[in-house]
Amino acid sequence: MSELVIEKVTKSFADKKVLEDISFTVKEGEFVSLLGPSGSGKSTLFHLIGGMYSPDSGAFYLDGKKINGKRGAISYTPQSSSLFPWRTILDNVVLGAELFAKPNYDQAREMLEKAGLSGYENAYPHQLSGGMRQRVAFVRSLLSPQSFICLDEPFSSLDEFTRLEMQRWLLSIWEENRKSVLFVTHNIEEAIYLSDRIIVLSSNPATTKREFTIPFARPRKEELLLSEEFLQWKKAVYQELR
Repeated sequence: MSELVIEKVTKSFADKKVLEDISFTVKEGEFVSLLGPSGSGKSTLFHLIGGMYSPDSGAFYLDGKKINGKRGAISYTPQSSSLFPWRTILDNVVLGAELFAKPNYDQAREMLEKAGLSGYENAYPHQLSGGMRQRVAFVRSLLSPQSFICLDEPFSSLDEFTRLEMQRWLLSIWEENRKSVLFVTHNIEEAIYLSDRIIVLSSNPATTKREFTIPFARPRKEELLLSEEFLQWKKAVYQELR
């Protein structure tokens, strides 16, 4: 497991400042969600963590090591599943491991079975539904050697019922592995239901506006979504986003 420390990160593109003095920590085995208005720089922050480009100032530390501009330090799941259409499902899920070492196909088959995808190992991405492809993408992240995962709105394109099913599935799989997760979403209910903590970003330029520590015990049940306490938390987060 890994701890990520984001320390006073600022980033501009041309003359537009996107992130300003962003600071927070994701502890070992913690599930943290980022909430903020559209265009507030959440995806930009992920690209910086992943080393696609470097911050103008500030730093990222993973287990105490500075990772500014370093690729391959974290596992990243984008909004679309980004599966290779010419590779089978089994070959897609071992891709991250394949880049670093010899993949463990037995472990991959076991994870696909836990994901409800047994029998689809030799299928191709176009033969699966959107929800199934997102499961494949998350299994790929879990099988990658990195112990820190960034999830960028992985359920945004799914209908409400499929989305809830995917949230339940994600929590059940994550409970077994407890990799550190930083999760971007626009959905307040999703953030509360999944997370240990929620970081609220302001609009342009994005700053760390507020942090909420979610008190609900794990494992979490679906009935939690209809409780009065859950509604009170939803109101509090909504007011902060406004």
